[in-house]
Amino acid sequence: MYSVKSTLPDSTLKVVGEALQGALVDLIDLSLVAKQTHWNVVGPRFRSVHLQLDEVVETARTHTDIVAERASALGVSPDGRAATVASGTGIGAFPEGWQKDTEAVQSLVDALGAVIARMRERMRSAGEVDPVTEDIFIQVTQELEKHHWMFQAENRG
Repeated sequence: MYSVKSTLPDSTLKVVGEALQGALVDLIDLSLVAKQTHWNVVGPRFRSVHLQLDEVVETARTHTDIVAERASALGVSPDGRAATVASGTGIGAFPEGWQKDTEAVQSLVDALGAVIARMRERMRSAGEVDPVTEDIFIQVTQELEKHHWMFQAENRG
């Protein structure tokens, strides 16, 4: 059996490992629900919402890799399997089928809000023991909050 050893103490590694795994799951699910919505959005603002959803997917996928590689670097095996994502995500049930543009936007506002809230909790817990991981969560949260703001602005008119 192969393993990677962390330079962090075991108690710190437990906190950081759980935070990274939770972030990984949320980011994978966010990319999936944003892509699902991307394929199914309809309405007069289809094109702008469709393109905006791809930006969320790109952000989530980029940070998924950063989070997973941080976990690996610390000796925590990242788990992005479908069953793990389905059982651990903080994003609630997501609508299936076609979604009117305004409903799609609200679904993303809700999903982003859920992920951001959990990311901020992880930021706090990691920040107490590992500023490197905290910095990753800060960057992720900053980008997700920008998407959250833009989707909220999309539905306020």
